[in-house]
Amino acid sequence: MDAVRVALLREVLAGTEWLGATRRFAGVLRGSVVSHGGGLLLVGTPEYEPWHLAAHLVDEAAWSGTPELAPTLVRHDARPSDPAHLSVGPGRLAAARRGETLLVVSPERPGAPLLAQVHDARRAGATVLSLGPGEGELAAMAHESLAVPEGTDLDLDTVQHLVSAAAGENAVPAPRGRRRFRDRLSRLADQLTAPPPARW
Repeated sequence: MDAVRVALLREVLAGTEWLGATRRFAGVLRGSVVSHGGGLLLVGTPEYEPWHLAAHLVDEAAWSGTPELAPTLVRHDARPSDPAHLSVGPGRLAAARRGETLLVVSPERPGAPLLAQVHDARRAGATVLSLGPGEGELAAMAHESLAVPEGTDLDLDTVQHLVSAAAGENAVPAPRGRRRFRDRLSRLADQLTAPPPARW
């Protein structure tokens, strides 16, 4: 889906909750990867691989000048003989650490093995985001979740297009943590060391 079709879709959805919901979720996604310097892992289920979302996020990363948005696609049936960008297997989830973001995309509730891997990644400090069913264990353990329940006007693939497009256009979030404190401290030091204003 190209930018023109996404724009038309947004016009059709104007006035619904979907535009705000997808933009909020995309803002959390972008804020997480940018503030931590990257490390976006994207995984689906053994039956559903979000390769299309991976491709769109790579495009948005390039167009927006935000390389942190380019994900590592984790595949359940990856083989060493696959091309490099398709050969990352579920063992990568076990290596997830603090500062990384794990985005799980699933059209239905994932099975116990994937849930256990996601739980371990969260315990190791990764930020977990989920896109799919709004109920169940995955949504409960995710730091942020965007529900795409069955029987709605939009399907999971369309919502992924909206999320990836919004992630590429959101403003860069304000610095968090120590950077913000350092910025304030630097401004205060500048004010204290500045010469007094001239009096006429």
